[in-house]
Amino acid sequence: MPKIRIIIQEHVINAELYETPCAIKIYESLPIESNINEWGDEFYFPIPVSFENDHTSTRIVKIGDICYWPPGSALCIFFGPTPISRNDEPLPASEVNIVGKISDDPDIFKKLRGAKKIRIEKN
Repeated sequence: MPKIRIIIQEHVINAELYETPCAIKIYESLPIESNINEWGDEFYFPIPVSFENDHTSTRIVKIGDICYWPPGSALCIFFGPTPISRNDEPLPASEVNIVGKISDDPDIFKKLRGAKKIRIEKN
């Protein structure tokens, strides 16, 4: 699995992408810098990748999942419940392609709320 680094402020978070066509297309587009949007315990941000829903597409995600949201051409990082969650698990606004996972403790993202910029690069 390709390894990546997520950089927010001075924090470097390790993650990995799966070997799916969508994840590979994202990996090939790195490095990416973008502005962070927050939706509950989810960071999402536009990336220069266009991809349709694929065989990984679902609304069932876990804390630490990295997903691609086709309607917004955005990468999403889930680290807790979203505004529409029914419990402590995240629930995306619509189906997302699961493309990877955070290797480090996803709780770090809770401490980074309010950050404006994110950078994703190959590790």
